[in-house]
Amino acid sequence: MLTPRTLGVLQRAIADVPGLDGWLLYDFHGLNPIAAGILTLKGMGTRRIFCFIPRAGAPVAITHAIEQGPWRDWPAEWGKVVYSSWRALEAELAKLVKGKRVAMEYSPGDAVPYLDRIPAGVLEMVRAAGAEVVGSGELVSRTVAVWSDAQLASHQRAAEQVARVAKEAISRAGQGAASGAPLTEHELQQWIVTEFGRHGLETDHPPIVAAGANAADPHYGPDASRPRHIKKGEILLIDLWARERSSEGAPGVYADQTWMASLGEPSARAIEVWTTIRDARDAALTLLRDRLTAKKPVRGGEADDAARDVVRKRGFAEWFTHRTGHSIDPRDLHGSGPHIDNLETREERALVPGVGFSIEPGIYIAGEIGMRTEVNAFVSPDGLLVTPVEPQRDLLVV
Repeated sequence: MLTPRTLGVLQRAIADVPGLDGWLLYDFHGLNPIAAGILTLKGMGTRRIFCFIPRAGAPVAITHAIEQGPWRDWPAEWGKVVYSSWRALEAELAKLVKGKRVAMEYSPGDAVPYLDRIPAGVLEMVRAAGAEVVGSGELVSRTVAVWSDAQLASHQRAAEQVARVAKEAISRAGQGAASGAPLTEHELQQWIVTEFGRHGLETDHPPIVAAGANAADPHYGPDASRPRHIKKGEILLIDLWARERSSEGAPGVYADQTWMASLGEPSARAIEVWTTIRDARDAALTLLRDRLTAKKPVRGGEADDAARDVVRKRGFAEWFTHRTGHSIDPRDLHGSGPHIDNLETREERALVPGVGFSIEPGIYIAGEIGMRTEVNAFVSPDGLLVTPVEPQRDLLVV
C-alpha cells in the first residue's frame, strides 16, 4: 500500500516537473504494473481504479463499491470516493482532474512500450474529463526504478554468485567436451538452475545455454526433447540471471550477465567478433562513466549509440539487432526505468542516480556465429558502478 513515506518521495518527484499538477495512476486487471507496484493493493481487484497523487496534499482514490477490501489500510486522512456506475466514475474523475495537467503511463507514439500502459479509451476518458495528459516517464525513473541501498547490496552479492556459476558452467562444458562425454545444452542449463538454488538465488526463467550456431539466436532456449551436445571447437554462450531469495519482504534485484567461451582455440573470426562486442560494451560504459563523473546529463539512447558506433565501424552493424541494454528495476529484470536504447525504442530519459540497467551488445550471424557480452551498471551519486567486479575481458578458452 502507498504509505506517507512513499507519498513524500512521489510528491518530491512531481514537484520537480514544472507545471505538473499530479500523477494519475490507473489500473484494471493488472494492466499497469507501474500503478500496481506503487499501490501494492492486496485482495481481489477486478474493477477500474484511479488514484490521483497531487503535487502537494492528500492523494485521492476512486474505487469500486464491491472491492473495498484492498483499500482497508488506506489512511483515513486521505481521500477515497466510491463508485458503482460508469456515470459516477466519470463524474468523480472530472471532479478530480478537470483543468489539471496530469502524468500517466503514456508514451507518445509508443516510443517506450514499457511506459505505454494506459489504454487509448482511458486516455480519451481522462481528456474528456478536462485534463491535459503527459507521460510519466521521468517520474517513473526517479521513483519506481530507483534502487535502495539494501537492494544495491543484494544485487552486488547476486552478481558475484552469478559470475562464479557462469565460469564454473563453462569449465564443466570444456571438461565434458575434452573427455569425449560432452554435456548437452539442456543438461548444463539445468545444472545452472540447481546451482542457483543451492546458493539462495532464484530466477524467473532458465538461462540461455547456446553452442555453435545456436548462439546466433539471441533468445535461444535448450530443449530436452532435442538434445544438442556442446562439442569441442565450438563457441559457447551462457546468458544467466538471478536474484537473492528473501524470506522477509521483497526479493533482491536481479543480476543479469552473459559470458562467452571457446571450447578449444578460437578462430580468428571468433576473436574478431568477440573483441568487437567487448569494445562496444566498453565504449558505452566509458561514455556513461565520463558524463556521470563530470555531473553531466546522459541518456540511455546516447550509450546505445556509442556501442553501436563501434560495431558499425568494425563492419558488423547489420548483425547487432537489439538494444544495447534494458532497465533493471527493483521489481523486474526488464524494468520500467531508462533503457540503453536508441534502436528498438526512442529512449530519451536521463539516467538518474539510483537506476540500474544492463549493457549487452551482441552480434548474431545466422548459421555461423553468435556472441554477446553483458554486464550490469548502476548510477550512483558519484558516477557509475559496474557488476560483476571483474567483467569478462577475454574470450574464455576451455
